[in-house]
Amino acid sequence: MRVFVALNVPEDVKSQLAVQQFMLPIPRKTARDQFHITLAFMGDLHDQALEALDEGLTDLRMDAFDLSLAGFGLFGKARPNSVWAAVAPSEPLARLQAKVARAGRLAGAEIPARKFTPHITLGRFAPMGIEEAAPLERAVIAGAGFRAGPWAVDEMILFRSTLTADGPRYDVLAQYPLTQ
Repeated sequence: MRVFVALNVPEDVKSQLAVQQFMLPIPRKTARDQFHITLAFMGDLHDQALEALDEGLTDLRMDAFDLSLAGFGLFGKARPNSVWAAVAPSEPLARLQAKVARAGRLAGAEIPARKFTPHITLGRFAPMGIEEAAPLERAVIAGAGFRAGPWAVDEMILFRSTLTADGPRYDVLAQYPLTQ
């Protein structure tokens, strides 16, 4: 089963992001109901690994914390292929992500060691050429002042990701409170 651990985004923030999506020249927008902050993509896990991950996430504890959004970004360097809303720097979020990645690795997930860039994907598309990307790059720069939140983070969610012809579908498998 293809799974990942993420944080949900409150409806008022989703509404603000949907407005920003409308104003950005994004060729293929992410559906509003798919907005989330991925903590760790676990990949395809068999039942035994899923059980171990569930135990690791159930045992994970830390205090609730606040998050907010600040600006936009692009992935793909010279040939952008996605646009996203940036999560403002947060030490508690970085700690939570490290704990989730550790729980995933202990369960057998192959999580690459790379810098965590917390974000909410607003759109994914085929890599763009320089001329095609210029309007989107200008809009991302113009949106540097965008802010949303703060909101309280008090749980994380294990999602199943199913790839379909219309894009990925995300289903909640389990929810884990940060504190009890």
